[in-house]
Amino acid sequence: MGIETEYGVSVPGKPHVNAMLLSSQVVNAYAVDAFGSSRSKPRWNYDEETPLRDARGYDMTRAEADPSQLTDDDMGMANIILTNGARFYVDHAHPEYSSPEVTNPRDAVVWDRAGHMVMERAARLASRVPGGYPVRLYKNNTDNKGASYGCHENYLMKRSTPFSSIVEGLTPFFVSRSVMVGAGRVGIGQDGASTGFQLSSRADFFEVEVGLETTVKRPIINTRDEPHADPELYRRLHVIVGDANLSETSTYLKMGTTSLVLAMIEAGALDDTWMPADPVAELHHVSHDPSLQHRITTRSGASLTAVQLQQEYLAAAQRFVGADPDNETADVLGEWERVLVALDKDPLSLAGELDWVAKLSLMRSYMQRDSLSWDHPRLQLVDLQYSDVDPERGLAQRLERGGRLRRITSEDEVAAAVHMPPADTRAWFRGECVRRFPGSIAAAGWDSVVFDIPGVASLQRVPTMDPLRGSRDHVAALLDSVSSPEELLATLSGS
Repeated sequence: MGIETEYGVSVPGKPHVNAMLLSSQVVNAYAVDAFGSSRSKPRWNYDEETPLRDARGYDMTRAEADPSQLTDDDMGMANIILTNGARFYVDHAHPEYSSPEVTNPRDAVVWDRAGHMVMERAARLASRVPGGYPVRLYKNNTDNKGASYGCHENYLMKRSTPFSSIVEGLTPFFVSRSVMVGAGRVGIGQDGASTGFQLSSRADFFEVEVGLETTVKRPIINTRDEPHADPELYRRLHVIVGDANLSETSTYLKMGTTSLVLAMIEAGALDDTWMPADPVAELHHVSHDPSLQHRITTRSGASLTAVQLQQEYLAAAQRFVGADPDNETADVLGEWERVLVALDKDPLSLAGELDWVAKLSLMRSYMQRDSLSWDHPRLQLVDLQYSDVDPERGLAQRLERGGRLRRITSEDEVAAAVHMPPADTRAWFRGECVRRFPGSIAAAGWDSVVFDIPGVASLQRVPTMDPLRGSRDHVAALLDSVSSPEELLATLSGS
């Protein structure tokens, strides 16, 4: 699993600064700091990218696609592969951090948090560039002027799982999970023009149930079929319906509960029993009701709240896992149950754990202190400041430091994850190659590392099609035994 997050970018007092150029400045500033030059970094390998392939069995043509879907071309934008195995690049008008592949939800939190630190440093470095601007970065999802940018989750799945089963099993889960993992938002509607507070910062931007697009006609279930692994064995489920979370508890629950639901779908343990009659409308209704009393109507005629629907999924997961789950699974189930019980009894008791509750509690304190209503512009500024990556400005980080927002990672492990890859996936091989041989890597991607060896006419590609091969246990001894990329390639080829 892994998380890719586009960050909001702005310059105070200069709303018309070109966002693409500003994002490139952010990434390039970090590249110079990390590699000595923005040009000495390995480029991203686009050879295996297939953003227009649809899991329903066809390819969209490039003529049909919105330009934002053509992610197999960097269009000259900045693009870095980090030593921790992550990708840091410009995705159209935003700097984006795509975490390395991990095998469990806690590691997903660690390397996602590492991305936050990368962005914090990149913004600081970009602000010091002579002739540049003071850059602000935000881990949020909308500018409240009608534009939205994503926080996408990715999960490895068995290719043999019917895609129809994924749609049936996941749709009700996604419609209801914002009660736990919503980031919270001041304003209703894509442009935030209607007053009020909602659970999710992204919900209003979803318009269809299933589809290939990610920036227009956004679907609850995305059908992009770009496995970044052996396509005969795997698919990568690309989830675009989630929010960018500051709360580590919300990120942990988002990744842990979703991966459990996917395991049930793979095993054929879920069906369409809880499918909403109108999933898109219900996604919006759930988000717009912080009282959590809205009742979702299913196609079977049942009526239940989002919390009750999540409780149904939890009970199914508990039955599926059985009496003796491994420690990681047991912890996810325990947290899932604890949070749902609290949401059922008193949602505000989770103000120190879940983003939307923390943000709502913060807003209410400002409203009570200063006699503000939901349409007061200061509340949207507070909403924005909650997500500022600057530790001195970001309200979420200030809540953490004050012990008012739970943290499950440590500063030391996150600082290490900024530079070091996860030990138990192929990201370890990718990151270590970038760290040890930066001048010899022509390109790299999720499923390959490409070497440029002096005196060798062609580039040398090392495939990494299995996400669980290339781990530290698998290749550390090999990398330690060689002193050059030439030696590494000779050993790998048996010559």
